[in-house]
Amino acid sequence: MKIQVYKALWGMDGRLEQQFERIAAAGYDGAEVWLSGVEIDRQLVLRLAEQYQLRLIVAGAIATAEELLPTLQAFSEYNPVKINVQSGLDAMSLDEGKRYVEAALEAERKIGVTVMQETHRGKLLFAPWVAAAYLREFPGLHITADYSHWVNVCERLPVDQAETLALANDRARHIHGRVGYEEGPQVPDPSAPEYAAQLAWHEAQWQAIADAHAARGDDMLTFTPEYGPQPYLHTLPHTNVPVANLWDVCLWAAKRAREKLV
Repeated sequence: MKIQVYKALWGMDGRLEQQFERIAAAGYDGAEVWLSGVEIDRQLVLRLAEQYQLRLIVAGAIATAEELLPTLQAFSEYNPVKINVQSGLDAMSLDEGKRYVEAALEAERKIGVTVMQETHRGKLLFAPWVAAAYLREFPGLHITADYSHWVNVCERLPVDQAETLALANDRARHIHGRVGYEEGPQVPDPSAPEYAAQLAWHEAQWQAIADAHAARGDDMLTFTPEYGPQPYLHTLPHTNVPVANLWDVCLWAAKRAREKLV
């Protein structure tokens, strides 16, 4: 199993040129670029990706079924390896959600790029028991596995959701490798011993995803250590000073993924 590790631009400072240079210098295989609600120069992104030999995963939030095709067509112009979507809204009815997934799958067929719906709080696949209904209904539905959100939503390590996790792990086509805990979507530092149980549970899911890739004959796993800045990253009271170095946390997670997910 080969692994491609991407660095999200989320939380990075400086000009885009500086960000891509730093990502490449750190040994990442690609950059994950958020496109919704931001002004970004597509030609510059493409030039920098070529200059630094970085692959691209692009991502954004798409709220309605009607927005899917035009938005995904625009995203596909970045020549991404894959597209990650924070899809819909948690308040959608099952029928609304089905219409959304049907439209997403049709748009994916038209653009010819793998589209993954993220297991994200506040979105369509916000909880494992909700995601299970869609995964069973739509065999072509693929996900970005960001189980930190599910841990937070469940307010527990969801060991009671083994059947759903087995299904989700088989459908995962990308991993957001962030460790969540019972009261939040991001531990301050995954290397800290007080979060060993949460780290072990997440890594077991990521390994199951890698194993599912291998069983399908897909020898390329994509992984983004998607730790974010404050307020995701904890801060000291009254100071807003982060309790950990975000860049170092992501590097630690990237290195560990390369060592463990083989």
